[in-house]
Amino acid sequence: MSIDLYGIGNALVDSEYKVSEAILSQTGFAKGTMTLVDAEERQNLITLLEDTSNITLSKRAGGGSAANTIVTTALLGGSTFYSCKVSNDETGDFFAQDLTDLSVATNLAEARPAGVTGECISMITPDGERTLVTHLGITQTLSTNEVDETVLASAQYLYIEGYLVTSPTALEAVLKTQAIAKQHGVKVALTLSDVGMVENFKTEFNTLFQNGVDLVFCNEDEAKLWTGYSDRNQAAQALGDYATSFAMTLSGDGAIVSGSSGDAVFVPAEKVQAIDTTGAGDTFAGGVLFGLARGETLEDATAHAHLLAKRVVSRFGARLDHQEVLEIKGAN
Repeated sequence: MSIDLYGIGNALVDSEYKVSEAILSQTGFAKGTMTLVDAEERQNLITLLEDTSNITLSKRAGGGSAANTIVTTALLGGSTFYSCKVSNDETGDFFAQDLTDLSVATNLAEARPAGVTGECISMITPDGERTLVTHLGITQTLSTNEVDETVLASAQYLYIEGYLVTSPTALEAVLKTQAIAKQHGVKVALTLSDVGMVENFKTEFNTLFQNGVDLVFCNEDEAKLWTGYSDRNQAAQALGDYATSFAMTLSGDGAIVSGSSGDAVFVPAEKVQAIDTTGAGDTFAGGVLFGLARGETLEDATAHAHLLAKRVVSRFGARLDHQEVLEIKGAN
């Protein structure tokens, strides 16, 4: 049986906190970025947040960048599989059950090892910007053992989370998925994930591109940093040197995409007041990949994906739910 989308990425449980600009400054983390921390740094941040009056954990949800993308595709009706790694702790149980409830197949039915499941602390300021602090826990030991070759060989698309380049074993697993995809004619999609990843892991990303990428997802800042161009149009054109197709999001302006024709096309998006930008890019990618798997052009898939991203930034939380997706699909 074939599936639409096979994803590989980190398995994290998202813990969201609403914070002021002053508190964010006090934490020392750069606004709007993702920072990897060790167990001690994570605990220090939790202590700071929970010892500050009027700051409480506002939401707990299954997360991880590629997981959010896979969930979006599944909610739209796509068949999906997610390769990831969690431990046998309560947080790991929560993550595994969450994906099961959302009809996402995984490798997590097997016995899970002891350890600490990863967590992403999302600090959301009043302007809707999110600052992510991630303790990877056991997900940083993701390896080739978590790859299901049989399922991957049946997929239309493989989606690779760029954050995986930080781990040697995870990078090895990604390279294995690329090889399997190439062998079986599965198209490869890659997200650059974050400006910090682009800046600090260029060698690893170059390896992925050299092994073959059919579609790259990135935002404007990531594209500019990767290509070295300060102009968005020049940066977009340069992306074509690395992948057959690309989708470069422009925050609330829309996206510049390039499909089979090779021409860069601007696909506008309706302006919206963002409340929380967490998961916007992940949701967008899930919508695009669902559309492509259903035979849409990249331009049409992007236009439909904009509607999903618009909804997800209009309230708190990194993922849409079933009802929200039904409402969006029903309006089109």
